[in-house]
This record gives sequence, C-alpha cells and structure tokens, in this order.
Amino acid sequence: QVQLVQSGGGLVREGDFLKLSCAPSIYTGTNYAMGWFRQAPRKEREFVASINWSGSTTFYTDSVKGRFTASRDNAKNTVFLEMSNLKPEDTATYYCAAVDPGHPEPRGRAWKTSETYYYWGQGTQVTVSS
Repeated sequence: QVQLVQSGGGLVREGDFLKLSCAPSIYTGTNYAMGWFRQAPRKEREFVASINWSGSTTFYTDSVKGRFTASRDNAKNTVFLEMSNLKPEDTATYYCAAVDPGHPEPRGRAWKTSETYYYWGQGTQVTVSS
C-alpha cells in the first residue's frame, strides 16, 4: 500500500507564498498522475490542481489559475504545489492524491473527481490571514 507523505503548509499572510510537497513514503520508482484537493471547514473537498505523470499537462480550478502551479520532480518521485498571492479563501486542509498506476491516465473531468484517485496524503493545513 502506497502512503503519500505531505510537507509544507502553515500560517501565512495574504499575498504570501507557500510550497507544498508530496511523495511516497518509500521510493517506488513509479510516477503517478497526481491531484491536489482542499477542504475548508464546513465545506466539501474540492479539486485544486492536477498534473500528469510526465508533468506535461496540468489542470487548475478557476480560483487558483495564475496563482498556483503544480510541478513534479520525477527523479525524486515528488510533486509540488506552489501557491503564490495567497488569499484568505485559500485557507483549507490540502491533500495530494495519486491515481492508481494500473489505471489509464484520467481524461477531462475525471482529473477533478476525487474518486479518480486511489492514494491520498495525510493532509496539510494552510491558513491565510488577512
């Protein structure tokens, strides 16, 4: 069973920058198609960003376009979510998630659906103060 370990996050001020990381607890050599989701208090989990296995394709929810960047370092089996110009409404617990490598890479709306992802990170809190 693959475990995804997240790092980064914290308490920042509006307009600040944060970088989240996510990697398997044990190096697997497998580069998973990955997604980032977030869940704010009293709200449903929502899609934030995704990146395919090679890093050539990314998707973002509209509210973070131009501010967040998903990237990966396949040599280190790690994916990143760089968040700039953070806003109070970005406050949430952020989760990384990996697609089962035995399944085809998602297409279209499937990238944005939590059911597409099989492995999940433990979550990391991001709090943005105004």
